[in-house]
Amino acid sequence: MAGEEEEPRVTLYTAGTPNGWKAAVLLEELGLPYKVRPISISKGEQKEDWYLKINPNGRIPAIVDHGNGDYAVFESGALMMYLCDHYGDGSLFPKVEDDKARYEVIAWLMFQMSGLGPMQGQANHFVRYAPVQIEYGKERYVNETKRLYSVLDKQLEGKEWIAAGRYTIADIACFTWVFIHFWSDVDIEEFPNLKAWKERIEKRPAVLRGLDVPEPTKFKEAITDKAVREQMINEIRAIITPTSAPK
Repeated sequence: MAGEEEEPRVTLYTAGTPNGWKAAVLLEELGLPYKVRPISISKGEQKEDWYLKINPNGRIPAIVDHGNGDYAVFESGALMMYLCDHYGDGSLFPKVEDDKARYEVIAWLMFQMSGLGPMQGQANHFVRYAPVQIEYGKERYVNETKRLYSVLDKQLEGKEWIAAGRYTIADIACFTWVFIHFWSDVDIEEFPNLKAWKERIEKRPAVLRGLDVPEPTKFKEAITDKAVREQMINEIRAIITPTSAPK
C-alpha cells in the first residue's frame, strides 16, 4: 500500500468493487500510508455490529483516520473529499478558495454518486446477478448506463479530464465504474472520448495499484480475455443458482 513502510495513517475497510476501488486509488494517488481491512460482502461482514459502528449503512468502503482521533468516514464520495481536504495539496480536489473549480468537481462527483454508480450497479445486477432473468430490468438499466456514458463522452469532447481542467477525484470516481463497462453489457467503442479517457487513466501507476486492493482483480484480465470473463460468470452463477451451476 502507499507508503506502507510508514505507520499507517488510515485504515481502509473495503472490498473489490468500483466503490471500494475509488477509495484505494485515491489513497494510492495521495501516497498516504494506509492499511486494509478486507470486508467479506458474501459473508455479510458489512452488516456486523462492529462494522456498523464505523458505517451505520453497512456498506463499503469506509475509513478510520488514525491521524484525526480515529475519526470514521463512510460513503465513498464523502471520504474522497475528506481525504483530499486533510491530506491533499488541492490538485485532486480544489481548495475552498478555488470555489468554481471545487464545485465543478463536486458536481461531477455527485453525478457519479447519484447516477452512474446506482444505475450501472442495477445494470450489473440484472445482467449478471439476478437469479431470474428480467429483460425489462436489463434493458432499462443498461440503456440508462449508456445514456450516462454519453453525458460523460460529451463532457470529454476536446478535454483530457472531466472537471476543472485536470485529473481529479471526479475522474477517479467515474473511472472505476467505466472500467468494468463490459460487465454491464455496455460497449465502450460507442463512446470514443470516454474510451480515450479511460485508457489515459489506466496508465497511471497509482490506479493500477488501487485496482488490486484488497486483492488482485480478475477484471483486468477479463476485459481482454474471454475465458477469464466466462470463468467469472460461471463463478457467479454457482453462487446464485448452485444446483444449475456447471459441474
